[in-house]
Amino acid sequence: MKVKLLFAFVFATLIGYAQEEKSSRSYLDLNYFKGNIALHNDDILHLIQGHPEGFILSWNQKTFGEEDWQQRYNYPDYGVSFSYQNLKNSVLGNNYGLYAHFNFYFFKRNLMMRIGQGLAYTTNPYDKEENFKNIAFGSKFLSSTFLMLNYKKERIIDNFGIQAGLSLIHYSNANVKAPNTSVNSITFNVGLNYNFEDEDLEYIDTLTDEKYTEPIRYNVVFRSGINESDIIDSGQFPFYIVSAYADKRLSHKSAIQLGAEVFFSNFLKELIRFKSIAFPEENISGDEDFKRVGVFAGHELFINKFSVLTQLGYYVYYPYDFEGRTYFRVGLKRYFGKKWFGAMTLKSHGAKAEAVEFGVGIRL
Repeated sequence: MKVKLLFAFVFATLIGYAQEEKSSRSYLDLNYFKGNIALHNDDILHLIQGHPEGFILSWNQKTFGEEDWQQRYNYPDYGVSFSYQNLKNSVLGNNYGLYAHFNFYFFKRNLMMRIGQGLAYTTNPYDKEENFKNIAFGSKFLSSTFLMLNYKKERIIDNFGIQAGLSLIHYSNANVKAPNTSVNSITFNVGLNYNFEDEDLEYIDTLTDEKYTEPIRYNVVFRSGINESDIIDSGQFPFYIVSAYADKRLSHKSAIQLGAEVFFSNFLKELIRFKSIAFPEENISGDEDFKRVGVFAGHELFINKFSVLTQLGYYVYYPYDFEGRTYFRVGLKRYFGKKWFGAMTLKSHGAKAEAVEFGVGIRL
């Protein structure tokens, strides 16, 4: 009931603001959601007690094709979202999130897919004395992603419209600090949208079928961050990754990659030492090399100055067995000029996250 009252209050405030302010080509939407925590890991069964609910408030900027990338992606929106979620369990607490997002449209713009990435704050993380049952969130600040798939209709009554559909919300700190089993919520959402302008501009359509490619380019990336093994209080340690790869631009939207990289993961060095002492039955000497070398293939999807990165890798040098030889990487890149870029990526082994990586690179 408190969430519904808060939703009503926020929406009333939104109406008052909208009647006083004008903002060219932008709109607001407010969605109430309710659903279930997905059981992706049997260890979190004790944390699933009720039906989590909350709301997502979003500001959206429309595009009409002034730039070519907007036309290629069917005139998407971009914006910022704020979320509140009551996880219906005092052990888990409540989560607040702030995201940057894109909205993509299909089927004559009746179907909207929103992808948001950002940070969340949880009110009751793990504490070994006061909250030891919360094995989902080992830290107050989390990485969060949400996906929303909605039927959407604008301007049904004046500037107000409706939308409804499904939302998936994910929280994890990517092993920055143990424990970190994470939480995924699958929810149904329903909401209202309000356009600040009475009418939209005309969509610009000037693209041709011109083919676009680039010669092979070479990239060097340095990534770093901190993480911890699954052993609670084993300590947070920095890691360093040096990657080199070639990419081939196939179109305005896509490029493929092939490369190799070296991992210097200090948490793994500590884990090897710990297991050699604590678990002699595993026959670990403690002298195993903590470094790893991988080869990978990847794809890059370009959206204006940003790109979405996906990579699949395999360790060719693998002296210590940790989560298997295959690894995955997904994330975002932001280009600064023609050569330099920054990146924020998540490295995992299947559904098991190893680290959030922050990187800087050059494309030659």
